[in-house]
Amino acid sequence: MVSIPFHTILVAIDESNVSERAFAAAKELAKALGTKLIVVHVLDSHSSRSLQPLYSDSDGYSESENIPTDQSIREKYEREWTNFVSYYESLLKQKVDEATVEGIEAEFLQPNGAAGSALCEVAKTANVSLMVIGSHQRRGMAEIMLGSTSNYITHYAPCSVMVVSANGTGEVSEAKANEIAANRTAAVV
Repeated sequence: MVSIPFHTILVAIDESNVSERAFAAAKELAKALGTKLIVVHVLDSHSSRSLQPLYSDSDGYSESENIPTDQSIREKYEREWTNFVSYYESLLKQKVDEATVEGIEAEFLQPNGAAGSALCEVAKTANVSLMVIGSHQRRGMAEIMLGSTSNYITHYAPCSVMVVSANGTGEVSEAKANEIAANRTAAVV
């Protein structure tokens, strides 16, 4: 028999409702288990939720080079990217403050890259034992075109994964949190 203690919980956030539910569940678990919480938002410059296109072909953009060629456009992009990074850093700090007020040891990280692989790398580097993520439940062409971060993570995470459904409440009842805390070390055969 091997015991599996959940000593560090990572929760991935964005601005979605399911992310809020995942954060709430992660907080409740961290509080019940007395564990550290790491709040993460991945900066993905290729994500549909990052920057909107800031320029058109007539603005000096070269499709073959895939970068703005005009200095003013480049500067505008850099300002927008800095604002994007600062916005999410502020959101992460707010989440850490919320957790800290509830007596949870918390910190935040904001890595760059594709969400799935970046979250798995953070989990590995930070020795995370449980990752809590929300599922937007994309299906069909949306999943093919946009991918599924939760699907990627369930296959490649170096730790246990809890996926909070977009249709569920994402809340962990006090009774359930106490049950989890009582069974903090689970037996695995």
